[in-house]
Amino acid sequence: MQLLLVEDDFDLSGILSRSLSSRGFEILCCSDGAEALAAARKKNFDVIVLDLSLPGLDGLELLHRLRGDGNATPVLILTARGAVGDRIAGLNAGADDYLAKPFDLEEMIARVGALTRRLGRNGELRCGRLRYEAAANVFYRDESPLELSQREADLLKKLMSRVDRVVPREELRQAVFGADTAQSEAIDLVVHRLRKKLVGASVEVLNLRGVGYLLCDDTSAAAQRPAGG
Repeated sequence: MQLLLVEDDFDLSGILSRSLSSRGFEILCCSDGAEALAAARKKNFDVIVLDLSLPGLDGLELLHRLRGDGNATPVLILTARGAVGDRIAGLNAGADDYLAKPFDLEEMIARVGALTRRLGRNGELRCGRLRYEAAANVFYRDESPLELSQREADLLKKLMSRVDRVVPREELRQAVFGADTAQSEAIDLVVHRLRKKLVGASVEVLNLRGVGYLLCDDTSAAAQRPAGG
């Protein structure tokens, strides 16, 4: 696994580099945003760990430029900017996950591992035996295309973009129904239909009552069904 680590704190960069290398990652470290952008344009990485406060080129602008290039490499943002607005800005810029400093090292490594398992190059998403190819806009169970309605596909795409993480009901409603005034309870019916089509795909759509839904593979630690779910 090729990982680009973009961090200008040399002590933190060293700690992260050693920890990730011990887990089998090949690390390229950059402390400057412009240098990191050039590296990402020159070489294909499996995942990028990106600080936002960088010399030369801000992390958000770096991310904007990468996504503008069509680069779909999974990106985990690490930053001291912990405000909700900053998290939203990072995710809207194209980040796949976000971790505020200070953070637990093992949690960061677990999140990097989760990104490499479920997000591939060229916008491919994976969970269990499910696969979504963004270029073709097609979902597969193993090698067989899934026949989904547009609403089922929109729901599954949103859930697959956040495997093992809860997606709030209102966010799902907007993803599936857009500006339509459909009640959030309408999501339950779409989920019910989708679950039937996911039989045999080694995944579960779990309901966290009053919060939202999450998608996980059936061997994941996150797949333990909550009481009454």
